[in-house]
Amino acid sequence: MRAILFPSRDTVEVTDLPAPRAGPGEVVVEIRASGLCHTDVEVLRGNYGTGAYPLVPGHEFAGVVAEVGPGVDAVAAGDRVAIDPNLNCGACAACAKGWVHLCESLGAYGVTIDGGFAERCVVKADAVHDIGDLPFDIAALAEPIGCVLNGVDMAHEPHMRHALIFGAGPMGLLLGLVLQARGLSAVTMVEPADARRNLAASLGLSALAPGDAALGDMTQAVDFVADATGRPSVVAEALGHVAPGGTFHMFGVCPQDARVEISPFDIFRRQLRIVGSHSLNRNIPAALDMLRELRPKLDHLISHRLTPEEMGEVFRNGLPGDALKLQVRF
Repeated sequence: MRAILFPSRDTVEVTDLPAPRAGPGEVVVEIRASGLCHTDVEVLRGNYGTGAYPLVPGHEFAGVVAEVGPGVDAVAAGDRVAIDPNLNCGACAACAKGWVHLCESLGAYGVTIDGGFAERCVVKADAVHDIGDLPFDIAALAEPIGCVLNGVDMAHEPHMRHALIFGAGPMGLLLGLVLQARGLSAVTMVEPADARRNLAASLGLSALAPGDAALGDMTQAVDFVADATGRPSVVAEALGHVAPGGTFHMFGVCPQDARVEISPFDIFRRQLRIVGSHSLNRNIPAALDMLRELRPKLDHLISHRLTPEEMGEVFRNGLPGDALKLQVRF
């Protein structure tokens, strides 16, 4: 089968690999769409975990069940499915609380074990979720939408009316659309790229360029402020827009060694919440429901549908300048 492979750190190959077979409790999924996440780039660079090379990356994928292993009754060949990539131990303190995404030994398809950038992938049967008639490229957004929902569930409160999100990339836009669907009357994206601001506006979101005078009127005035850039300097700026009693959502992934100066007194006096969110927590069914609700707007977020060879070049040379969500199709 054709696959993208990381044989070792900073090395990418597009090659042929033996097709996997389903063992007990497993299914083989024939991949129809698989999305690129920045995590995949960090896995390639050896910056995410200990590195599990050789590895087939890809943790945002959907397809058709091609083979069912012994002991699997709830899934059948031909089922159209999306995959929850997280693999947890089920025994640690976090798992006992139901926080499986914070498992002490958390793994994931495409991160610690072969994932979805191949024609076929073998996964546990309980990792697959029926997508009904959703198109495969939309269903492959279930994992990123699951990450958004995990964050929104942690940070959103019913009284909130206004959100300010720094970064209108695919994850920032998904966050904005979900908050809008949850009832926020005003969602404003802060984004330097004209094309992304225009896209945000076409999706019914407000959009400002960094440094816009209107941002000055939002100093300490916004109920929900989120960073979706992963840039420490942006985080430091964004914190200044949180209203008294408001919430800052650390959604973007900053470098592990980054530090931002904050005022403990300011957090105390203005009763601020600073909330982080990591990954998704067994919420693919809710994510699929949200995808159905947002369906008319989502085609605009998938900017490139690539062959494995084309995606291999992206790993080697970087994202196209106009990129939003990139997907491989097999």
